[in-house]
Amino acid sequence: MAAVPSSLLGPVRDQFLALLPVREDRHPLGCHNPRIADAVVFDRLVQVLVVFGCGYERVADEHCSATTLRRRRDEWIALGVMEHLRLLVLTAYDRMIGLELDHLVADGCIVKAPSGGECAGKSPVDRAKQGMKRSQLTEAQGIPLVTEPAPANIRDHTLLPPTLNRYASLEKDLGPPPMRPRLSLDAGYDYRVVHDGLADKNIDARIVPRGAKVPIQTGGRWVVERTNSWMNNFGRLRRCTERRRAIVDFFLAVASVIITMRCLIRRAWTRYRWDTRPRTPRIR
Repeated sequence: MAAVPSSLLGPVRDQFLALLPVREDRHPLGCHNPRIADAVVFDRLVQVLVVFGCGYERVADEHCSATTLRRRRDEWIALGVMEHLRLLVLTAYDRMIGLELDHLVADGCIVKAPSGGECAGKSPVDRAKQGMKRSQLTEAQGIPLVTEPAPANIRDHTLLPPTLNRYASLEKDLGPPPMRPRLSLDAGYDYRVVHDGLADKNIDARIVPRGAKVPIQTGGRWVVERTNSWMNNFGRLRRCTERRRAIVDFFLAVASVIITMRCLIRRAWTRYRWDTRPRTPRIR
């Protein structure tokens, strides 16, 4: 069973393989075991992220072992190709559809992290069990711009500065940001240090006051909740068992690529025509 539709997985896989450097076979005799194709390993890692969300042994077989999956994953992390692919997909969406960067939304989301690790801490919503928090920043339509992982016991407002710093680094790929963007936040960010920090960055803060009962539709904050739900559809992110920060960032980048490509195909379906255009914009 395919983890994602071929109309979505195919373009992502092709672009990912194009970013990989050419590998030279330096074995002196040329008699070692043949290298598993990168396309096969990529598809298995997508299955690990989307379908199973558990150990690599669940998708390993006689054609591709769990050790090969881990080694190739670490090789791609060292090369940084997945983050490069994420930026390429964001740039393609911006050129074809247009990112609405004048309105940003941010929020945190806590998930389980039973194995502990660098991004795990005592969860305040799960009886102090190990959990991970994702600080999610999106544009007005919910396209994920930055996903910052951290232990679950870190407050949302303390994760906002590193999240905005990573967003500022996107300027070289997406171009200059709007002069004074609007940032919608919930009551968890209603602190003086947040107001002052956003004012220094020339950001128009729209923060729900603490203690006030305001619908989630106010200020367009529902789009980041929808993006968090999209992220939680990936089993590897809903119950994170990775211990190293680099691996967590790798799978977060893969999930962001899939989400952005799905939104790109859906919105481009009525604007453009191409040979592999799916029959319907409803891509699961």
